[in-house]
Amino acid sequence: MSHDPEIHNFLLQHLQAIMENDIETYHATTSPDLTLYEWWVTPQRIDGLPFHDFMMAENAKRGAVFGEETDPAEKTTTRLDLANLHIQRYGDTAIASYTMLLSTGLPMGVKVVAHNETRVMVQQKGTWQVVHVHKSPAWPAPHTQP
Repeated sequence: MSHDPEIHNFLLQHLQAIMENDIETYHATTSPDLTLYEWWVTPQRIDGLPFHDFMMAENAKRGAVFGEETDPAEKTTTRLDLANLHIQRYGDTAIASYTMLLSTGLPMGVKVVAHNETRVMVQQKGTWQVVHVHKSPAWPAPHTQP
């Protein structure tokens, strides 16, 4: 099934928590043993919650949101869209894959950044949590190392 309202709503809640630096909701929607690959940060796997806890706490201090690389004094707005969202659900496991689009309104116009993303979620004791995230570039990357 490509659209599952329960998983879709959960995913939006989880991503909105990241966008708003809401560490409490992020923890409620993310497994403590999270594993993730963020290609623009490091080629190695990142484990656990402390990495994002630090990012969100620092963004909150600056009054910034995730993905916003502008001066927080410049009042900008950021929009999140999930292009080509596909949800696969297998009992207590769900996989969401999509192209994440972050659009930021800047004085010179709107800037959009994109990357491909997969989030794996499991339901334990009636609660969904993200357990793995894998991100890749949304532009044609070479198949061989430079």
